[in-house]
Amino acid sequence: MVKKLFSFINREINGLHEAAYLLGFFALLSQVLALFRDRLLANYFGATSSLDVYYAAFRVPDLIFASVASLVSISVLIPFLVERLDKSKEEGKEFISEVFTIFLFVILVVVALAFVLMPELMSWFFPTLSVNHPELVLMARIMLLSPLFLGFSNFFASITQVYNRFFIYAISPLLYNLGIIFGIVVLRPIFGLAGLAYGVAIGAVMHMAIQLPFVIKQGMFPILKLKIAFSSVRRVVLLSLPRTITASSNEIAEFFLIAIASTLAFGSVSVFNLSFNLQSVSLSIIGVSYSLAAFPVLTRHFTSGRRAEFIAQMIDSARHIIFWSVPLSILFIVLRAQIVRTILGSGHFNWSDTRLTAAALAIFSVSLVCQNLLLLFVRSYYSRGHTKRPLVINAISAILMVVLGYGLTQFFASHQMFADFVASLLRVSDISGTVALMLPLAFSIGAIVNLVIHWLDFSKEYREFSAPVLIVLYQTFASAVLMGGVAYLLLGVFSRIFDLNTVFGVFLQGFGAGLGGILTYVIILRLLKSRELGEVWRTLHHKIWKTKLVSLEQPELS
Repeated sequence: MVKKLFSFINREINGLHEAAYLLGFFALLSQVLALFRDRLLANYFGATSSLDVYYAAFRVPDLIFASVASLVSISVLIPFLVERLDKSKEEGKEFISEVFTIFLFVILVVVALAFVLMPELMSWFFPTLSVNHPELVLMARIMLLSPLFLGFSNFFASITQVYNRFFIYAISPLLYNLGIIFGIVVLRPIFGLAGLAYGVAIGAVMHMAIQLPFVIKQGMFPILKLKIAFSSVRRVVLLSLPRTITASSNEIAEFFLIAIASTLAFGSVSVFNLSFNLQSVSLSIIGVSYSLAAFPVLTRHFTSGRRAEFIAQMIDSARHIIFWSVPLSILFIVLRAQIVRTILGSGHFNWSDTRLTAAALAIFSVSLVCQNLLLLFVRSYYSRGHTKRPLVINAISAILMVVLGYGLTQFFASHQMFADFVASLLRVSDISGTVALMLPLAFSIGAIVNLVIHWLDFSKEYREFSAPVLIVLYQTFASAVLMGGVAYLLLGVFSRIFDLNTVFGVFLQGFGAGLGGILTYVIILRLLKSRELGEVWRTLHHKIWKTKLVSLEQPELS
């Protein structure tokens, strides 16, 4: 039984859509756990300063993970690892050991410095929370274990993905969220808020541990090297530094946006994070899945000089990202209150918290398609060895987000007409703390600008990209708008059928309206003879679980 389980986990998955749907399926499971995690947090704390502390404690560890751990991220290591494994397994293992030795030294030094400086960092960026919640520093220090072990996990994931073992990579986020849930349910009553941080650390350890059996079985577990060929490692560093800054730019922007939120009303940090986590469901299931599945294929096409296949892969991936993202974005906007109330509405999370978080979710959802496509564009540059352009574009976007975050909050506070317009548009006029909605707005504007620049820059080199993708965008958007209209009308119909004073009644209202909208979307696309709809059906009909299994003793690079 155990042998069959490991054989299933270690199977090789071939094909873009099979890999993307597999990653998407497990991303969905991970997001279900993440939503359950957020529901527990909302239930126990509500949108309060205590929950603000939990999210604020994440910021420095998350920034370290985005900046330092991305030095050995999948997108960085895979091209180098493929190049060496194509020569010999021994050369691949030598390369892995050298990079791991350097990474271990760097991450330990950074984590140690952050541990020592944490009181100053928290007082600088979150002064109000630091004064009122002295446990903030302790929680942040415990969470420093997260970038350490998640960095190791990312490193090992490069090996598993080179061999197309997407199952292993897909399972690790499930374990991470299970660790956090364990901290909320079991450790919180024992250690208080610090128990939440212990849960994060446990989840990070499990995230790494699932990667180890395959890496060890494959004979690719790194060993510390005293003598390092810095010439080969230098190539990785020179390539990864721009990627590190690119990857961390959004994290830096979020860091400052949350720092701004901590100066607003208590609960603003929680509203920002809870709504951001909800909209990230789409990002994890669609954008991450397709970009991860496409990246090794794009790399091989480009390195082999197959331009036509490269651009065809980009067009195919972009079409399907749009196909899934646009309707989800519309549904998130129309059903925002039902989504938030069903997922988070319990315990201390009251109706005012629900409405404010729902409004923030709607603003984030405006840029969902852009966020998903951005992941694909960035990896397309990386597959070609280009790092400077996405670095500059993402840096501009991050700066814009922070400047807009500060500027919009000031403008909102000083211009009552603008504040009333936004509050009325999102139906939160009678709720305090609506200034926090300017932070999701700043983020969405930055993401939209980011995509526009990436798209225009990519199209200069590959002119044949835009036309087929824009056709799909227009067709999908028109269908999704009609879908949203049907869903909105059905909300009114089901409001007279179900008891909206109960969470179950709200769920049934949203589920019924959403289902009706989705059926409308499918019917319209069917009438339009949507190519994407047919490809989705054929991929699902093929049955992912029937894809080829490859034994661990016979690794192949596809």
